[in-house]
Amino acid sequence: MSAHESPPQGEHGQGAVPSPPGGLLDLLSVAAIVLDDRGKIVFWSPQADKVLGHTAEEALGRYAADVLVHPMHRDLVVKLFAEILSTGASWAGAFPIRHGDGTTRLVEFRNMRLLDDLGDVYALGIAADQSMLRRVETDLALSERLVSQAAIGIALLDADLRYLLVNPALERINGKSAADHIGRRPVDIVPSLDVDTIESALRQVLLTGTPLIDQYTVGRTPADPDHDHAWSVSYFRLEGSGGRVIGVATTVVDVSERHRVATEADRARRRLAVIADASARVGTTLEVETTAQELVEVAVPDLADVAAVDVLDAVLAFRRTSASVDRGPEMFRALAVASAYPTPATASLKVGDLAAYSADRLITQCVHTGQPVVVAHADNSDLQHIAPDADVATAFARAGVHSYLAVPLIAHNEVLGAFDLLRARNPLPFDDDDVILAVELAARAAVSIDNARWHQSVRNVSETLQRSLLPGRPPELTGLDVASFYQPAQASHEVGGDWYDVIPLTDDRTALVIGDVMGNGIDAAATMGRLRTATCAFADLDLPPEHVLQHLDRITDGLEHYIATCIYAVYDPHRHRCHIANAGHLPPVLAPAGRRPRLLDLPSGAPLGVGGISFHTTDFELNPGDRLVLYTDGLVETRHHAIDERLDTLLRTLDESRLPLDDTCQWLLQALRHPDDHDDVALLIAQATTVPADRRGPTP
Repeated sequence: MSAHESPPQGEHGQGAVPSPPGGLLDLLSVAAIVLDDRGKIVFWSPQADKVLGHTAEEALGRYAADVLVHPMHRDLVVKLFAEILSTGASWAGAFPIRHGDGTTRLVEFRNMRLLDDLGDVYALGIAADQSMLRRVETDLALSERLVSQAAIGIALLDADLRYLLVNPALERINGKSAADHIGRRPVDIVPSLDVDTIESALRQVLLTGTPLIDQYTVGRTPADPDHDHAWSVSYFRLEGSGGRVIGVATTVVDVSERHRVATEADRARRRLAVIADASARVGTTLEVETTAQELVEVAVPDLADVAAVDVLDAVLAFRRTSASVDRGPEMFRALAVASAYPTPATASLKVGDLAAYSADRLITQCVHTGQPVVVAHADNSDLQHIAPDADVATAFARAGVHSYLAVPLIAHNEVLGAFDLLRARNPLPFDDDDVILAVELAARAAVSIDNARWHQSVRNVSETLQRSLLPGRPPELTGLDVASFYQPAQASHEVGGDWYDVIPLTDDRTALVIGDVMGNGIDAAATMGRLRTATCAFADLDLPPEHVLQHLDRITDGLEHYIATCIYAVYDPHRHRCHIANAGHLPPVLAPAGRRPRLLDLPSGAPLGVGGISFHTTDFELNPGDRLVLYTDGLVETRHHAIDERLDTLLRTLDESRLPLDDTCQWLLQALRHPDDHDDVALLIAQATTVPADRRGPTP
């Protein structure tokens, strides 16, 4: 055959492909011999040397009966030989032959008549060692029985990933017969599984020969199209004894129960992780909105795609008790919303909005009954009862919301509101486990929300009381401009007794007061109010600063263990002199015009309420343009810095920029006070001005 000629074409148009040695025929060592019509050996294959124990030189040209048959069997052999040649019938069976080594061996024969083109008759004998043949037959039978009766699915695929063999177990797993499998690929049989991954694994095994063991596959087959199953799949390359690749075998074991147990264990671990996360993240502050936001952020994305907290507006206003719950519509205030991804569902839910939910809304039913409400599979009609109005229901439908869960927020037997959960991208409906987890999260958060709303209520009362006790805008003063600022503490239990006052006196003088009742809460604020009232009364008596402090000290000594610090100063604009006394308060700052600020060196005195301590009055010049800065410790004290360091920072801040008085108050607060500082602040800044000519008295 020339180089340009095509090789012989086999089945499917493929060229003839030689088989490497070591195939089944080689393993059996099938021998062939041919006898003429007289029984003389005329052909002898090389394999006959091994099977029959004689060489071609020893056998060719001799009568077969003389070479291979014992005398006792000669008549039988002659009879069979004659029947084959005369009738053309084939004969198959085992026959004892005389081996070349002198032993007798059973050999499996297939004998048949041959005709040539001249009409001559021959006998063909095909022989194989019977023990080897029986062993192969046994192995094949065992393999076939193991494959057909195995409880696990078994398949053999060729190099094109087409099924060659499928056992009954795999028929049951895939829900299709073996005939439906043969010649087709996995994508044709189980398209709902991850066939890309499956076929990629098959090709990898075919290429490398390295098995892939216990590959996990989860999905549905025609055998059970309504439920997920899990299978452990292994892949092995099959090779012949000569290394020829036959294909790839797969074993499929249904491990759905193991998968279910593992899934439930994983869900339990995730639930515990969410609860642990909630324990650490929810309730970190005493702010209602912050606590609600912490709750919804814990819930997404592990529990829901969208989470919201809606609290009854009457609860926030302390107008509702559990005994007064009716069955009518309810007003809810949206405190928090969180989503695992941007979605129209959250765009329609506005934090802070007040919405009326009628009695047929599911959230209303949730707070009325105090029980969870679950809609595992929500359709458009369900969304109409979930959303506050039709527009929001449309947004929910557009976002793909398909499952809803609402659990009540209950603290101290009072329903505060509801914890709402939606699923859209998450394909699973809410189930009983989700309800248990949501109820646990809601119970923990409800206590924190309840504490926060009581905290805010007490805080509001304290702030209202404290602000009501502080002075309003001072009247126009002669020769003095003042600015003041008060900032309450961040926590209700730390709202204290800081105060300031500006009191006009006779002869155009002005009393400047700053004080701090040591303690917190409403009692401290009330004590501050008493001291401020007493200070105003003593100021009207035109007493020197040290005498005012002595009277305040006696009053404070009788106020239930409270003590207070205070500075009382009187400024005379005509003489530009300021008389000042200190009762244990931080030193004021004098900021002369054009010069660096400094702390006034005053006798510190003892706090009010200690009793039996004398106070001293000091005087200094306060000329037009000069400033006096009075403040409470909340402006400068921190938990991490020494007080001297903070006072130096105060002086540097005042020296950096000379702003108008009101702006200076804000500047100091921004520069010195951290948002998390837990103390209230009172600040009073006075600047001397030129006295108008019509108000000037005789020069002293």
